[in-house]
Amino acid sequence: MNAAAKLPSDPRFQAYDQLATLLAVVLPSGEVRFANAALEDALGISRRLVQGASLAPYFLEPMAFLKAIQGVSSDIFAVLRYDAHLRRPIQEPVPVHVIITPDEGHASLLVEMIPIEQQVRQDREERYIDQAQANKELIRNLAHEIKNPLGGIRGAAQLLQMEIDNRDLAEYTQVIIHEADRLQLLVDRLLAPHRRPHVAGDVNIHEVCERVRSLVLAEFPKGLKVVRDYDTSIPLLRGDREQLIQAVLNIVHNAAQALVQEREQGRAEIILRTRVARQVTLGKQRYRLALELHVVDNGPGIPQDIQDRLFFPLVSGRDGGSGLGLNLAQTFIQQHQGLIEFDSEPGRTDFKILIPLS
Repeated sequence: MNAAAKLPSDPRFQAYDQLATLLAVVLPSGEVRFANAALEDALGISRRLVQGASLAPYFLEPMAFLKAIQGVSSDIFAVLRYDAHLRRPIQEPVPVHVIITPDEGHASLLVEMIPIEQQVRQDREERYIDQAQANKELIRNLAHEIKNPLGGIRGAAQLLQMEIDNRDLAEYTQVIIHEADRLQLLVDRLLAPHRRPHVAGDVNIHEVCERVRSLVLAEFPKGLKVVRDYDTSIPLLRGDREQLIQAVLNIVHNAAQALVQEREQGRAEIILRTRVARQVTLGKQRYRLALELHVVDNGPGIPQDIQDRLFFPLVSGRDGGSGLGLNLAQTFIQQHQGLIEFDSEPGRTDFKILIPLS
């Protein structure tokens, strides 16, 4: 066995192997000392074929790569970044952002290759996570500022009602009490996902889908078809069954409500599709397997002007909508280390739920 084959037992190489980023440890000559599992998967060949050989031929412009590693190894650059295309046998080259840094304490270099599409997705994920955290703090602070005066307003209205003999004036106090209760209910709904404990257990995602399907068809019995497209080989996932039901229900219910004209014409359709996704990166962590649940509808699509804010609380594309359903769904899925994404155009909207399986 050659030296390159033995090196992956090095503790730091074992750590590199857990990274979602495509990574290689190379010598200044370009020879690969170590290639991690993510790079092996991306290239579609065994890392044993890569280790001990030059990494340069795997780039469309090998000379650019060799010049880059020479620049870093000779201390001309502390870190060097550039965009390139990584060759893959049989498949199309993949555009990557290359980051070359010295391998501290070793006579080698670290070459990170981040697929540009993956980088865009990671940026979007980070934005969603940051939004969720900001929303959480905003909601908590807002709820605190609203609840105390709201209770005072309601209590004062009740006391005033007891002192008023005029029936017409008493109706005004009833309006105050009713609206105070409505606002209290809204505040409680905003706080609900942050109050309820996360109860984990083994969950069959298809039981979740079937429960949601039956609830939606009971509410919209005419003109709507909910199609099953399940991969029954998907294993049980570890999660909170009630939270998952609520998250999926909110998305499916929103879709059904958006299909007003389609339901009237008897052609409204929602597809529940489950698949296994492999080598998925969520929150900068790489997972071997993940659940991919799609909710696809043939409705009018999400208005372009709210797509960037769709998961914000109180943002709705429907008249009379509370704007809490998708925010709540995203919160519940993020509590499962997952994420909700969507793609929408007139005639087709696809919400994709990703949750790690392993």
